[in-house]
Amino acid sequence: MRSLPRRAGTGAAVVALLLPLLAAEPGVADAGPPGRSDSLVRAFSAASAEYRVPRSVLLGVAYLQSRWDGHGGAPSVSGGYGPMHLTDARTALARSARHHGAAGHGPGEDRRGDDRRPLPAAARAERAPVAGRVPARLRTLERAARLSGIGAERLRADPAANVRGGAALLADAQRRLGRPAGGSPAAWYGAVALYSGAGERTAARAYADEVFSVIRSGMARTTDSGARITLAADPSAVPPRGERAGAGPRARRADGDDGSGTAGVPECPRTVSCEWLPAPYQELPGGGYGNHDKADRPASQRVRYIVVHDTEATWETTLRLVRNPAYVSWQYSLRASDGHIAQHVPLKDVAWHAGNWFVNAHAIGLEHEGFLADPDAWYTEAMYRSSARLVRHLAHRYDVPLDRQHILGHDNVPGTTPATIRGMHTDPGPYWDWAHYFELLGRPFEATAGPRARAVTIRPEYPVHQPVYTGCVKPGEVCAPHGSGAVRLHTAPSDGAPLVRDIGLRPDGGESTTQVNDTGARASTGQRYAVAERRGDWTAVWYLGQKAWFHNPADRPTAVGSRALLLTPRPGLAEVPVYGRAYPEPAAYPEGVPVQPLAPLPYTLAAGQRYVAGDLLPGEYLFAKTFDPSGHRVVRGEELYYQVQFGHRVAFVKASDVRPVR
Repeated sequence: MRSLPRRAGTGAAVVALLLPLLAAEPGVADAGPPGRSDSLVRAFSAASAEYRVPRSVLLGVAYLQSRWDGHGGAPSVSGGYGPMHLTDARTALARSARHHGAAGHGPGEDRRGDDRRPLPAAARAERAPVAGRVPARLRTLERAARLSGIGAERLRADPAANVRGGAALLADAQRRLGRPAGGSPAAWYGAVALYSGAGERTAARAYADEVFSVIRSGMARTTDSGARITLAADPSAVPPRGERAGAGPRARRADGDDGSGTAGVPECPRTVSCEWLPAPYQELPGGGYGNHDKADRPASQRVRYIVVHDTEATWETTLRLVRNPAYVSWQYSLRASDGHIAQHVPLKDVAWHAGNWFVNAHAIGLEHEGFLADPDAWYTEAMYRSSARLVRHLAHRYDVPLDRQHILGHDNVPGTTPATIRGMHTDPGPYWDWAHYFELLGRPFEATAGPRARAVTIRPEYPVHQPVYTGCVKPGEVCAPHGSGAVRLHTAPSDGAPLVRDIGLRPDGGESTTQVNDTGARASTGQRYAVAERRGDWTAVWYLGQKAWFHNPADRPTAVGSRALLLTPRPGLAEVPVYGRAYPEPAAYPEGVPVQPLAPLPYTLAAGQRYVAGDLLPGEYLFAKTFDPSGHRVVRGEELYYQVQFGHRVAFVKASDVRPVR
């Protein structure tokens, strides 16, 4: 969320989560184009033979870490390098230090998002990330260098050397367990669990379970170096019961049915590693309280959204902050290296994370360890999969549709008033792979209408779609090339045309930019928009009250046809206001609850324009201003609102102002 400093159930469920990505072809790793690409294929075979690590184990571990990508030697969000994700956090932090404070929360920002009840001064203070002591799980590259004799710089930059270093770590883990090298893949379960670096036994076991589910199911993919790698399915790779049990006892966890999130029992699916690290709910000196609100969801209010954030801080800093009563909160944190989850706020309660009180009251917040603006920032497959398992579980529990109007990035949450738009956050940013995430969720973005449909779903090909961004390292400096799920929008059907303007971000009429945190002219994978016009290889959609053009050739489409309910102003209205929250009409507020002003945003939906509709929902306001929750009230009005995909962020319009068009 940049909420930090600047910044189910069975083996069948495991297989079901993997199905969308499985390749049917059996066999071994296939060589891609000659040169660098096939060297990675050979590297896995050579390292397997040298260290006597079963090749499927080596490939399974590498897939769960990096999907076999090398990322050009750039570190992951947790300081991991190369296909084997060998971690060297000291080096990564040294290069990332310049990003802290670059584009996150500004001083005095209210992540609670209720401008009628600002946070106490202590809660608004920024807390700079603290590197502190680097844990062993973030220093595996040092050990790999000692074990393999390969220099650290080469392990970071050379994918083939990186694979050798990872194989050396796995072989050493097997030796430390007193197990012989070689043998069947199933005999390496304990070594894989150790490789995760997880300090918690249940986290190590969950990681190993995921690796072995990949081995049993198989996988095929073309990597970022052009290598075509296939891991043949091996259904026999089932660790003996005693082997799995030896990896550690099962921690207490809830299956999500009791709805408690209390007494040390996290509300997580059984297929992930999850612990309970509560955020404090307590009164603060000088008045006020933190760092969340007591509620009774879904009885009090429906859970409508799941919001994806990145932490802009290390795992250790993240946990330190969320347990500070004078800070803010979110429901879950997810660790990058192994996908381990910590829950902090019960799901029935309201966490302060999105910067929009209406959204907070209806949302669950997930913080992913990472840094949006690192050059070539990449998130581990372990974290993507753990997050997808959690979101599927939560969506099923609360009947949240798995689409981009309900599974939001923090960068899709609207400002509450014109004054708050510029301070809204931009994470998880253009490098988050929404297409892959929704494949893991079992809801891939597919065409639901023909190529001339009146609505489209944004869906660029992430690995090869690499728009230029600036400002990752220094202002104006071009970021490293990287796959992106975001599409840039122009005022005319030409790459040379100016970008569309966002008057909310720039009231003075300034132009949008290619800066990595500038969302003013950006459409994201999975978002749906109404088509305004088509010219050749270009498509225009309605966006922030204007036509916004993007390149969309038929032979390599950037968007696909979509069935959707569209909204346009009702007859007789030249334009209608757009809001950042759906609050009740004044007559709905009872005595003792102050009327909340409904300030329109500086945009309008004009006659002739159309926007994709989301939920039809009642105006609601959660009145929660006291530490004692007995005084909290939910105010519901008669006024109904439609949620719309209005720009990069969602927005709301009154149902009485618009008419639906199918």
